[in-house]
Amino acid sequence: MLFLIDIWETVRGFISTGGDVLYIVFIVLAIMWFLMIERYWFLILEFPKYRQDLISRWDARQDTTSWYAHKIRDFWIAEASELLKARILLIKTLVALCPLIGLFGTVTGMISVFDSMATSGTGNPRLMAAGISMATIPTMAGMVAALSGVFFSSRIEARAKVEIEKLVDSLPHH
Repeated sequence: MLFLIDIWETVRGFISTGGDVLYIVFIVLAIMWFLMIERYWFLILEFPKYRQDLISRWDARQDTTSWYAHKIRDFWIAEASELLKARILLIKTLVALCPLIGLFGTVTGMISVFDSMATSGTGNPRLMAAGISMATIPTMAGMVAALSGVFFSSRIEARAKVEIEKLVDSLPHH
């Protein structure tokens, strides 16, 4: 339990050095990872059952050669493809959004640095460096969040394409 408290304190310290925009980055990151875990869950545990059900339904059909049967097969494949690709675009959008939120944090941080310089009238390089350092932390956090999502979202998308191809191969086209 003390380990979790230490992690929480470290995270709070990081957020306090980078500003409130890091909360937004964290929320977007949490949503993105929730969606990616859900997609992995579907790909690994749910879709194989769905694919097997479609194969069973296709094999149970009397007619697999008519135009009507081919349209049913195409519909089932399209439906499965939609299920596999669900939320991938949203995940990719969240991945792209993370660096933009980080950049927003940097811009707002720089504005506050310049505002404090204007009100205090000082050009102290040490204070400026500390403020600029604080302002760049959101960009770094946004980039790290995006990088964590790029790899896994591309893996999910590739796995979905493979699953669609497997399904097409499993439903013979006579």
